Amino acid sequence: MAKDYYKILGVDKNATPDDIKKAYRTLARKYHPDLHPGDSAAAEKFKEINEANEVLSDEKKRKNYDTYGDPNGGMGGFGGAGASGFGGFGGFEDIFGDIFGGFGGSSRSRAQTKTKGEDIIVELSLSFLDAAKGCRREFSYNRNEPCKSCNSTGAKGGTAYKTCEKCGGTGQIQYTQSNGFFRSVNVRPCDECRGTGKKVIETCPDCKGKGFNKTTTKITLDIPAGADTGSYIRKAGFGEASKNGGAPGDLIVEMKVEPSELFKRKNFDLYVEVPISLRTACLGGKIKVPLIDDTIDYTIPEGTQSGKVFFVRGKGIKSSRGTGDLYIVVNVEIPSRITKEQKKLLEQLENCSDIKQTPKMRKYKDNVEKMYGKDPYEN
Repeated sequence: MAKDYYKILGVDKNATPDDIKKAYRTLARKYHPDLHPGDSAAAEKFKEINEANEVLSDEKKRKNYDTYGDPNGGMGGFGGAGASGFGGFGGFEDIFGDIFGGFGGSSRSRAQTKTKGEDIIVELSLSFLDAAKGCRREFSYNRNEPCKSCNSTGAKGGTAYKTCEKCGGTGQIQYTQSNGFFRSVNVRPCDECRGTGKKVIETCPDCKGKGFNKTTTKITLDIPAGADTGSYIRKAGFGEASKNGGAPGDLIVEMKVEPSELFKRKNFDLYVEVPISLRTACLGGKIKVPLIDDTIDYTIPEGTQSGKVFFVRGKGIKSSRGTGDLYIVVNVEIPSRITKEQKKLLEQLENCSDIKQTPKMRKYKDNVEKMYGKDPYEN
């Protein structure tokens, strides 16, 4: 009994050529031997799919098959369908490109696509203030710059070249190997034109046929206010020259901001730690607080505890994306060495009942006495 080729491809007898083509390619992708190495069942299924496609994609063979159940009109044999296995849609190379190339077009069109040059990444160190306020920086770096004399072609005047005869201008050569029923296609850069698709008749005297020149490029950058470590600036076209006449790559300047002795930052907010005296903490007073450009006077209220954070709106980093706030963290500094006279004064001060035990101290004392029956402040 003849094989049911319609059933094999999963289409009905009224299927259009496009329906058959779509069904075949879907199944070919699914059962291709390269995706199932060593799987004899997949290989047999793939052979069967190709056999069905060979018949149904050919108008004459399909008509004979529908009429006589034989693609050769009852004359016997299979007409070589099983031998080639890839008829009907332009041969193995097109099918292989569709299965593994994502329907991206032929190797010829892909080879002729000019590729962009590689990007260059440069790290730029900035002081904390320069990054916060913004600055202008000039620096130099090395790169392969596209040759202006030949338009990156490597040929004199940008015109002294011709299409490579060996690869037909694709820059690639296909090598086909047969292994029984299957054929594999390997693509390599053309050795005649080094993958460019062009043969230079007369080389450019400036770049010696390379299409680029090694050079040191000097550039000036305006660093915007608020730059931070990890932020970057991209300069299009200042990277490496393309190897096949495409656009040059980009220059990517990454910022590395040095830490500050005074400030810490979170996005555009500034944090500054200010040490204050015991007197200022107890009695209050004005202190000078540093900003990015200047200082401001800030009044500390009496009875300020160490670690207290004060907030000032709009005094952080100013940038095109917004303005941050200022956070003042005060730390009460206790002297490590005091004189005998100072010690007597502190003892007199502590004897004042409302100073000797603050609300927090009294609560702590009550909890300790409740648990252990002892006064934690008793000498």
